[in-house]
Amino acid sequence: MNRNASVFIVDDDDAVRSSLRLLLKSVGLPAIAYASATDFLSAWQPEQPGCLVLDVRMPGMSGLELQHELNRRGAIIPVIFITGHADIPMAVEAIQHGAFDFLQKPFRDQDLIDRVQRALTTDAQQRSELAKREMIRERFDSLTPREREVLTLVTRGKANKVMAGDLGVSQRTVEIHRARVMEKMGAASLAQLVRMMLDLETQSPSTRRLQTLRNAVDAREQRLE
Repeated sequence: MNRNASVFIVDDDDAVRSSLRLLLKSVGLPAIAYASATDFLSAWQPEQPGCLVLDVRMPGMSGLELQHELNRRGAIIPVIFITGHADIPMAVEAIQHGAFDFLQKPFRDQDLIDRVQRALTTDAQQRSELAKREMIRERFDSLTPREREVLTLVTRGKANKVMAGDLGVSQRTVEIHRARVMEKMGAASLAQLVRMMLDLETQSPSTRRLQTLRNAVDAREQRLE
């Protein structure tokens, strides 16, 4: 769990916001409360780690509408919905659009705390995963065109002699390029280099989740048109 993470509470009920904020602070979780979805969006910073505790029904922009807007923006912040009994179908829709969890009113304090802690752990894991992937991408982008050719052949398991023939260069030149590739990529072994390339070529779980969310939002909007 990221020590800089915050729990964002969005609820139009003053009493609910106050009680939730005090509850979370009582267990050492920084909490920031907003009276409306638009207030939250005005202050929200995508790079800020944390999770969102969100009421489903609110005047103006509803909780579901806020979730859809966050999805359109590619947000990865986990969302925990607070719902009444009549809102269960809406909660199901929220889960289908990527909500982390939902709690039906009335709920036990510990149930909310447990879900918030799991959401914060998930957020930290996703951010770490994305940061790692971005680091690998930056290292890959630093390679020259020739080094990228060598990298491709290396990860296909080709020997230096074979690569030299494929590229029309000397074996010594291949060895130099190969060493530079390993250094620039920060790979200690061929196995690690292969794993790095797989990370680039295969979408991470969080990236797949974002794409799934975008597809779901697009499909829903098309149905409503």
